[in-house]
Amino acid sequence: MKRLYILFWLLFCCGLASAQNMPRVRQTIDTLTSETMHGRGYVFEGDTKAANYIRDRFAAAGLAPLPPSNSYFQTFTLPVNRITETPLLKVDGRTLKPGKEFVVQAASPTSIGKAKMLRLDTLIFSDAATARKFFSGDLTKYALVYRQQEAKRLRELPEAYQQKLQQAKVHIVLQKGLLTTVAQQQSNIPVLEVLESSWPVGAQKVRYSIQAEFVPAYSTQNVLGFVEGSIHPDSFLVFSAHYDHLGGQGKGVYFPGANDNASGTAMLLELAAYYGQPEHRPRYSIAFMAFAAEEASLVGSRYYVQHPVFPLSQIRFLVNLDLLGTGSEGMMVVNGKIHAPEFDLLQRINGRGRYLPQIKSRGKAANSDHYYFSEAGVPAFFFYTLGGTAAYHNVNDYARQLPLTKFPEIFELLTDFAAALQE
Repeated sequence: MKRLYILFWLLFCCGLASAQNMPRVRQTIDTLTSETMHGRGYVFEGDTKAANYIRDRFAAAGLAPLPPSNSYFQTFTLPVNRITETPLLKVDGRTLKPGKEFVVQAASPTSIGKAKMLRLDTLIFSDAATARKFFSGDLTKYALVYRQQEAKRLRELPEAYQQKLQQAKVHIVLQKGLLTTVAQQQSNIPVLEVLESSWPVGAQKVRYSIQAEFVPAYSTQNVLGFVEGSIHPDSFLVFSAHYDHLGGQGKGVYFPGANDNASGTAMLLELAAYYGQPEHRPRYSIAFMAFAAEEASLVGSRYYVQHPVFPLSQIRFLVNLDLLGTGSEGMMVVNGKIHAPEFDLLQRINGRGRYLPQIKSRGKAANSDHYYFSEAGVPAFFFYTLGGTAAYHNVNDYARQLPLTKFPEIFELLTDFAAALQE
């Protein structure tokens, strides 16, 4: 079956080489965001399933594994806290929808119980007497409720007050929108993040269930492949994208991650299919790097920079691809202000091709996988598109809502830019 699967992708990729074939791109994004991949995170082997899929696509495109391991995988470990079962939250008897109306904060420990509500008295931030009275009370029986904007202010309170806060059975943070992350530690306090619009006025009691597991050394992998250059095989261009996302919270909640970053991964696979064809063989070698654990503070790309499979000094330029699913308002280039000649070159190419309405630039930012390469002296850009969907780090970043407004144009811009860098 595996051979048939690879043969299918070989025929598919070779027969439809151009990224103008948007049905293939859509199929890639549909696959990466499917429930089977479970958010490409750290429950139900979502990351491993996605990595296997990318490896098979690399092989079908004709990419070689990077030596010396002769494997497409570069394995590493990271600590991660996992929400292993679908969480439960009932407020005054009404069951809220997990993922839609509430999520568990990623660092939460296992916690099951019921509690009376205690609304935070915001006068504690301005009136010392109110603060002393509030914190002299017994919090152990309560679910402490406060708004998102108050959470930061709580962390600025005296240490004794912060320790007192940890005595509450559970914290409930009311938010205008739900966002989640990946946690590399487990906290002492269970926290439920709830949409303000779903929270009943005058709520009295809550029942909840959180099942969590902290894994100190979870094994995952970067996926690496390359096409050898025809003239300068020891000089590299690198295209990178992170394939991981936020996983899920039990089987009932998963975060699809269509724009972030099935879109960038799809572009990476399109470029791999293009350069894997003999007629498009590049002058420089081109490495394709699909990083894991970007959502866990860039762990995968940091690991690669610390353990490169060829000298970093051989990289002529790296282009990192993330959030490429829109583009109606153009594109942003992180490090554009750092590498002015290359940014000017990109602007000229865009002007000739009329690919995007604008390309904006900014300076350094530790916001995606280019960062540790940049810190190590590798010239690098990070591309992300502007306009379109606002879905981010929640269950609404699903494939159907992704417009892919300028996806074909960005592909052409990338290949033109890569050709110019090899001149």
